[in-house]
This record gives sequence, structure tokens and C-alpha cells, in this order.
Amino acid sequence: MHLNMSENNCPFEERDRDRLPPILNHSLDRGPKLPFPSYGSFISTLNHKRESGSHSLSSPLLLPAVRQVRELPPICPDVRQKHRISIDVLPPEVKARFVSEPIIPIRTKTAKEFQDDVERATISGDWKQVHDFYLTTFDSFLELNGAFKKEANAPFNTIEDSGINIKFVNIVYDALLHTPADTQKSVLKGIINSLLREWKGPRTKDDLRAYFVLVQNPQYTSPATYVIYAHLLRQIAALAEADHHFLMHWFKKLPQKRFKQLVERLQLFITTRLFPAKPEELPPMAKCSWWIPSATKVLSLLNAANSISSSSIIPFTDFYNLTLDHIDFMEDYHTWQAHGNSNRFTFCQFPFILSTVVKKAIIQRDSEQQMISMARQTLVDKVSRRQRVDMSLLFLNIKVRRLQLVSDSLDELSRKRADLKKKLKVTFVGEAGLDMGGLTKEWFLLLIRQIFHTDYGMFTYVKESQCHWFSSWKCDNYSEFRLVGALMGLAVYNSITLDIRFPPCVYKKLLTPPIVPCDLDTPVGMATLTLDDLQQIMPDLAHGLGELLSYEGNVEEDFYTTFQVFQEELGVVKSYNLKPGGDKIPVTNLNRKEYVQLYIDFLLNKSIYRQFAAFYHGFHSVCASNALMLLRPEEVEILVCGSPNLDMGSLQRVVQYEGYSKTDPTIRAFWDVVLAFPLELQKKLLHFTTGSDRVPVGGMADLNFKISKIDVSTDWLPVSHTCFNQICLPPYKSKKELRQKLTIAISNAEGFGLE
Repeated sequence: MHLNMSENNCPFEERDRDRLPPILNHSLDRGPKLPFPSYGSFISTLNHKRESGSHSLSSPLLLPAVRQVRELPPICPDVRQKHRISIDVLPPEVKARFVSEPIIPIRTKTAKEFQDDVERATISGDWKQVHDFYLTTFDSFLELNGAFKKEANAPFNTIEDSGINIKFVNIVYDALLHTPADTQKSVLKGIINSLLREWKGPRTKDDLRAYFVLVQNPQYTSPATYVIYAHLLRQIAALAEADHHFLMHWFKKLPQKRFKQLVERLQLFITTRLFPAKPEELPPMAKCSWWIPSATKVLSLLNAANSISSSSIIPFTDFYNLTLDHIDFMEDYHTWQAHGNSNRFTFCQFPFILSTVVKKAIIQRDSEQQMISMARQTLVDKVSRRQRVDMSLLFLNIKVRRLQLVSDSLDELSRKRADLKKKLKVTFVGEAGLDMGGLTKEWFLLLIRQIFHTDYGMFTYVKESQCHWFSSWKCDNYSEFRLVGALMGLAVYNSITLDIRFPPCVYKKLLTPPIVPCDLDTPVGMATLTLDDLQQIMPDLAHGLGELLSYEGNVEEDFYTTFQVFQEELGVVKSYNLKPGGDKIPVTNLNRKEYVQLYIDFLLNKSIYRQFAAFYHGFHSVCASNALMLLRPEEVEILVCGSPNLDMGSLQRVVQYEGYSKTDPTIRAFWDVVLAFPLELQKKLLHFTTGSDRVPVGGMADLNFKISKIDVSTDWLPVSHTCFNQICLPPYKSKKELRQKLTIAISNAEGFGLE
């Protein structure tokens, strides 16, 4: 039901807004505290009353003979007063500051009784009883607690339990949207009064409970309610950090559906304020510049709740606001660079709201600006020396021989470290051709296939987890690990999706820290990892350590192990102490947690430190940007390897044809077959055609997927050219024949395709 709360009909009048404490532009600080009236001002008030003939105080001001009354402390501890003021003689406006905690009214209506009231009102059309419930409940913070608190005057001062009957709240809000318009308006008016009335003084836990209930109101989907919603968000955003801590944990306990609705309402609010469909429905941006900062900060509480939950309530991608893809995000980034996390608001302070598309663009443009600056300086130097300017200096030109692919690539990247941020151009020695992207992709594909082959020895392939991990063998030169890191960085910068299967913890380590330390002796890649991280690499070992932690018997006698571990390196078994004297320290029930954590740290950090450090520095040599601070580990993986989420319908809409049209029988049969494929075969098709079963950051449109006609016998299988993301189809006569030949081709292709 539409509520017209805008302009003259809005109950939140301009004079009411003025009663709320002001907020500085882009500031989320709390409003000004009301000072306690000084002794002098109090005396002045009394003198004014006497002069005006007021007789509100019939007794003298000082009553030293009165006993057993609560006394005020002296105004200044250094001043000795002959008489002190009794609280019993203070005027009402001053005494009000000293009243005890208000008592929450007792409300006995249950969720079932309320539902019965709504059902009767729906049938009879008499909504008075339901209307009165809403009118009373939303009249103040106290009434909200009275209605929804499990026990009216119980403290519930814990992060584990908000004390709110969430089921009852949901029932009341679900019914609200189906009540008459005057009932819905009465709720909004009550919220206005609550926000105006409850601002004074420090927040109590009951205040937090009221905010917790109010922010779940489903009415905040209409721009007509946005002025009220904005003031509610401002008050929540201005709470103390300790209060935010409570709200964050309470949000974590919400049902998934309600949690997601909260996020969606905040996202809609931010989007509508940025790009209003009807600007006249909202106040001018100049007068409400604090709306978006307040909403974003409240959204950050929900993001934090999602992050600390044992399993994510919603995917982290649900926090992306895709409309921000269309703002000037580079200006936002540069403002953040200049001012950091100061009071000047930027979206980069809250990177969870920025999509991977935006973050990739920021990294690329930031690197491009660094490259342009370097190229400009090179041009100036050459001109000043009167040397001939070669435009090739604008590119990172790599020349390699196919038979010495790894060594030549390593030499080229080592010699041209200063050019790594330039656009990549690859030439294969002895082969004619201009690199328009195909040669670059082929270079990546061939290098990755060779480096990650188990015979090469740099990485081991773990069958149980289907991923690669760093070999722990020791050597004198780790430059090839640096090459792999640089390859990953170049792939991000040049928008190439790599078919690499690293476990997620590799990307955590790559961001530890996200910016390369100035001190070369500072450890890098030493992330704090857990048993869950080990589970994604070595599930059998992780399972065994998990059983050790949960074992109920005597660990020392039954397991008979010490703080010493053994590892095979090039056929030789070596022992390592997890702590000094570890070979003589038995693992017991008391120290087994320490043992497991040290074992995980050894396997995933210490035993491969030099290999990973070289890999880390190689990656950051290309992607050295403060923009990496904006990324989650999962987002780094998506930048490097692409997204695992396939949408073949989207691919069908953006595919290019050569020799065919979308109405040709072969093409119609192709899409009928592909769209009916199970996910596993769809992934094989993508891998067969592009060299990877993942989708680039920009989606299917960035694949440049092409279907070409090849005039050969229909006995032939389809052929792919992975360097150009191209699949060639003979003109098959039937859908059955096409399905059979395509399935054989994509299920038996080796490496990166048939050609």
C-alpha cells in the first residue's frame, strides 16, 4: 500500500527535524551532549523567578537542617561549601535528570493473540484493536520494549541474546503492510516521536533493542519514508562502538530471510539517494549529504555480522551495490588515498559495498596511471638526449622461444621489471604474427600448463582437494616462484583468466599484508590460518587433527606423539620441531590445541616460506597498488581465475557468430543441447573453448565467445581455438548428432583443447 508521506503530507515536519541534533557534513559522530546546568545558571533561574513574582518555590533554597536526603556533590572539589543543595528542593526541570531508569510497561499480548486480532479485523473490517496496538507499541522506545521484550524488566545485557521476541516482531511487521493506511501512518508518526524523544542521554540496552526493532520495519522501501529512515540510520550510525558491537551480534542471530531484507532495504536506500527516479520526492542532496554515510555505516554492521558468523548468512557478493559501478569511483579512490579513514566519507572506506568489477578497474587504472607516468618520464629523457623515440617503449614486449618457454620468460620478466605495469605484447621467436591478444593468452596458457605440471616439481597436485600446493623442497634460487606470482599479476592487469587451482588460503596469504612492507626483512604471507584452511588442501590430515582435538580419552598415552613432525622432501624424510625442544614435549589433552595450531602454521606458512615470499613479491611487483587493500581473498581469486558461476543464457545473448547466424538449425540445436547440459558438461565446454571453466570478472560479455562454421564432413568433432575463445562446428544435420559429437569432444580434450 502506497503511503504519501512526502511534502506537506509528511508527518516529519521541518520544525521537527530541527529538534534533532545537527550532524556535520559526512560526519558520523554522536550529537552534542546536553550539559548539566551549572550552579550559577541554576541560581540565575531562581533569581529570575523571584524577580518575575513566581512563587513556585515557597521554601528557602538552603535547608541545612533537613536530614536523610540525597545530596549533590560540590561543584568543584577544591571549593569548600558551607551549605549543599538538597535534591528535594530542585525545580522539576532539573530533578528530571536524576530520575532512576524508567520502568518498562508490562504488555501481555502474545503473538497468537495478535494474529487472532488481525484475523478478526480482516473479516469484520474493524481494525480499531489492531490500530491501537500499533499506536501504543510504536509510541516510544519503552513501549517497543514492553511489547517485544521477552521479559519486560530483565536486563538481557549480553551479545548472545537481544532479549527481543524476534518471531513476534516478524509477525507484527508482516501484518503491518496489510493494515489500513491510517494504521501504517500512525506507526511512522510514532517512530518520529520516538526518535525525537529518545535522543537525550546515553544509550541504554533497551534503547539498542528499540533501534534493533525499528530498523527491521518493512515500510522503508518507499522514498516517501526515507526522511524518517535516514534519521533512524543516523542515530544508529552515531552510537558508540560498544553499542555497535551489541547490534552486530544481534543482527547475526536474525533469520537469513530477514537479514537479507535488511541488506536489500539499505542498498535500495543508497541507490535511490544516488540516482533518484523522481528527484522531487527527496530533499536536495546538499541538505542530506549525511544520508549515504549513515546508511553505509549501518550496512557495515550487517557486513561485520555476516563475516563473524560461523557460516556466512548471505554471500558476500550480496553486499555489492552495482549502481556504484556507474559513479566516478576513481575520484572516490583518490579522495580515500588523500584522506584515508578520516571523517571525509568515501565508499573505499567500506570496500565490501564495491563490486569486483569496480575494484579491478581501480587496480588497472591505478597501474595505468603509474605506467603513463613512467612512460612520460622515459619520453622526456629520450627527447632531452635527442634520441629517437620508439613507441614500443609503451609496452611490455616479451620475446620467447617455444622450446625454452619458462627460462626465456623468466629472463625477459627479470630484465624488464621496470616495464611490468605496461600493456603486454608477446612474440614467439621465428613466428610471424601481430599480437592482438591471442598470442598473449597462448603464452599464459602454455606457461601455466608447463609450470604446474607435477614433473616440473614446483607445485604438488593434491587429488583429494583437486588443487595445487607449493613444494616444500629447499633450493638456492626461488626465482621461478617469483615468475608465477608475476604471471598472476600480469593476468589481472591484462584481463586474462588463468586456469589455476590454488586453495583459498593462498589468496589470504597474498594479502598478508596487502601492501609490500618497506622493510625487506618484514615477513610476508604469514597469515593466521585454521583447520578449515588445512581442510581445503589436505582434507585427510585435517580430519585426523580434528579427531585429535575431539578425542575424549588420554591423548598422551593413546596417541603417543610429540611436538615434532616429519616431512618428505625429494624422497628424504626430515623431522622438524614445532617449538624448541618439541621432540621431547608430549602432546596432551591440555596442549593439543597448541599442537594443532603450530602444525597448521608449519605446513601452510613456515615450511614454504621462501617459496611463497618469492611468489608474493612477484605478484606485487605488478599489482603494487593501495587498491589491494580493498580486496577480500575471494575477490583476488576471482580476479585471477574468474568466477565459478556460469550463466549459459547470458552467454547465448552475447555470443558472436562467424559463418552462422543465430537462426541457423545447427546453432539452434547447439543452444538446445548446451542449455540442457548438466553444470559439469557446461564447465567442460567452457574449458574446451577458452582454456578455463570460469567466467571473467566482467561476466560472459567479456569472454568474446565465438562460434564459427567449419566446412568439413559432419564426421568431424568440433574444434576449438582457446587463444581466441572460439569453437568451430561442422554443419551437423540433427540435434542428436550434435550432442553426441560435442560431448565426445569436450569430455576427451587434453590440456587446453584439441588445437
